[in-house]
Amino acid sequence: MPEVAVPGSKSITARALFLAAAADGVTTLLRPLRSDDTEGFADGLTRLGYRVGRTPDTWQVDGRPQGPAAPEADVYCRDGATTARFLPTLAAAGHGTYRFDASPQMRRRPLLPLTRALRDLGVDLRHEEQEGHHPLTVRAAGVEGGEVTLDAGQSSQYLTALLLLGPLTREGLRATVTDLVSVPYVEITIAMMRAFGVEVRREGDTFVVPPGGYRATTYSVEPDASTASYFFAAAAVTGGEVTVPGLGEGALQGDLGFVEVLRRMGARVTVGRDATTVRGTGELRGLTVNMRDISDTMPTLAAIAPFASGPVRIEDVANTRVKECDRLDACAENLRRLGADVATGPDWIEIRPGAPLVGGTGIKSYGDHRIVMSFAVTGLRVPGISFDDPGCVRKTFPGFHEEFGALRARLGTA
Repeated sequence: MPEVAVPGSKSITARALFLAAAADGVTTLLRPLRSDDTEGFADGLTRLGYRVGRTPDTWQVDGRPQGPAAPEADVYCRDGATTARFLPTLAAAGHGTYRFDASPQMRRRPLLPLTRALRDLGVDLRHEEQEGHHPLTVRAAGVEGGEVTLDAGQSSQYLTALLLLGPLTREGLRATVTDLVSVPYVEITIAMMRAFGVEVRREGDTFVVPPGGYRATTYSVEPDASTASYFFAAAAVTGGEVTVPGLGEGALQGDLGFVEVLRRMGARVTVGRDATTVRGTGELRGLTVNMRDISDTMPTLAAIAPFASGPVRIEDVANTRVKECDRLDACAENLRRLGADVATGPDWIEIRPGAPLVGGTGIKSYGDHRIVMSFAVTGLRVPGISFDDPGCVRKTFPGFHEEFGALRARLGTA
């Protein structure tokens, strides 16, 4: 049975870098993801004055509970949303003047709910151009803490940033959310904070974080469940079998729930103690599914939906419109290029079975790694699919095309 070595989780690596930088002592990260996003995060920490030692399979970070060593810094966040949202929050706990900017793509993505909450906590933060977007400057003088209200309806990363900040404040934090998407990502944050010595309490819509800082540790990064979705989907559409080691019953990432969607469509799924296997059965049924909590895997499902025997309707995914691109529209546009029958609404997409898809089609990537990786799965059943920007996968998985090509050969669809 083909085993696929999926690289480390981007979400977990980014959180681990923040926690390691904030902790008292030296933290060792085992098998972190090495990609454009995570390298950008590590480089940002270095610019702020943290010491980050990198070898291929292990990163070590010297924590500074008092905040950045540099009294001032200019940090470029590249395309990374976690970098662009977490690093200004980390810097606010220190003392100094820190400027942050990002790529044109990341500049377009919203920040306002987070920066509004930071200002409510007394942080001196100024957006230089468009309000609620990069570039921004933080004049840091530590954070007192206290109560704050947050709208996390666009991104759970806003809440994660505040939770991570909580132990670095002088009196702790009570963060009340008025709306929240991608709840499993918040659960990842809370579980990881526990591993670094902090217990977050939840009282309804309020998250209570104690002061007192973090303890350094050795932390092992599990494989990326969102990335694994492309390989699981490959098995489902080809009738093959794929096993991803390192992702099993104890996995932190909610996106492993994508295999349950494949199970509903007819695939055979086994989630073991330390591995997950998906086997295609030659059948893909249509379904209606709410993907609010696993929205990063929405493009994966959309990309295989034309091969289902009935309509596939994906609901409650409005937040995918403010990712690296408008993923709802990007999926719809590319599926229509392939000849699929597609309808969309504000927070849903429906793909209906119909005529065979058209080979030799160019896929428009919109610079989004998840669009490319998703439609690579479509290419297992439709010949001649090409991409205008295949290299954008370096954001999370620089070796994706090689690994996927090897799997294609093993599944006999080369």
